[in-house]
Amino acid sequence: MSRLVLFLSDIAAVSLLVFGLYFPRHRRRDLVVAYLGVNVGVLAVASSLSGSGGGAGMGVGLGLFGVLSIIRLRSTELDQHEVAYYFSALALGLLGALDTGGFWRSIGLMALVLLVLAVGDHPRVLRSYRHQIMVLDEALPDHTALVVHLEQILGARVHSVIVQRVDQVNDTTVVDVRYRTLPGGIRAKGGAPSASDAPDTDPTSAGARGGAGAEAVAARP
Repeated sequence: MSRLVLFLSDIAAVSLLVFGLYFPRHRRRDLVVAYLGVNVGVLAVASSLSGSGGGAGMGVGLGLFGVLSIIRLRSTELDQHEVAYYFSALALGLLGALDTGGFWRSIGLMALVLLVLAVGDHPRVLRSYRHQIMVLDEALPDHTALVVHLEQILGARVHSVIVQRVDQVNDTTVVDVRYRTLPGGIRAKGGAPSASDAPDTDPTSAGARGGAGAEAVAARP
């Protein structure tokens, strides 16, 4: 009976992981299928192997965890948050299939996995920190000048810059930049003047000043 409840708990946990956390935040349908298939597959194989013996089943289950991880991570390129969801789906499948020494321990570990991902991948956690690979239309071999240029373009505080390529023939620079956005941005040195500093180009106001000047000249004796 406890084994059946663990199976149902795993199905509920991976459904919450995929449809409650991952898909609403990242919207990749192909990985939804992958996470569900990996979880149920690990659950089925590990539960079958665990019936042959406690120690043997645990060892085979952990070996299956490693093999599937290598196969999946070498098949396509995944972002780091997608890797975290993938390992979580694997972990939930193993927790639902293998005997951890206590029913409530397995339930608690499943809840812990979901809680960590819910908090760690929340959109409000470190939301001002960004990562981009940028192609600049200028060759900038000097690191200090490159950082200043990036901060002016992004309006942000640059924390890390890795130069991938500087092409002085085509006058381009490819950089991997990590930065933190600021509420008001960073005003570029020598940038555009503010509205109060800009010259008045309104023809109406210019005409009014011209007319006032003409009247003043005409009023002189």
